Amino acid sequence: MSVARVSIQTGDFDLSHELATLRAGDKRVGAVCSFIGTVRDRNDGSTVASMELEHYPGMTEKAIEAMIDEAHKRFDILGARVIHRIGLLQPLDQIMMVAVVSAHRGQSFEACEFLMDYLKTQAPFWKKEQTPEGARWVDARVADDAALARWGISAPNA
Repeated sequence: MSVARVSIQTGDFDLSHELATLRAGDKRVGAVCSFIGTVRDRNDGSTVASMELEHYPGMTEKAIEAMIDEAHKRFDILGARVIHRIGLLQPLDQIMMVAVVSAHRGQSFEACEFLMDYLKTQAPFWKKEQTPEGARWVDARVADDAALARWGISAPNA
């Protein structure tokens, strides 16, 4: 049974289940690296009561799939899985997961960081934050030229 490498979903996820599925009895796996992002209660100096995330269906998954393909080219990994939630989320909610498996830890760490930097800077997500000042839509991507330069990725408007 093949599991999707990318899931954009409204529902929560179980890290233990996701990692077990990614490993799936593959005896070559010697390292598993994962990152979980959670919703904070502050952003840009304002309290955030909740956030609503949107994406471009089809386009977002395709962009993340392409970066997983790139991670396979750059690093000696056996598999990767990215989950990103959309919809209404509250502080402390899990918002996203990146998990990578490889034979050795260094490759897993690097590939996980590579995928995280891509998601944070390039993946097409938008969020509406509920703050004491009212609702505000913001581009969920963060400008981080150092992260992009580390991987040789051009900024979208460069």
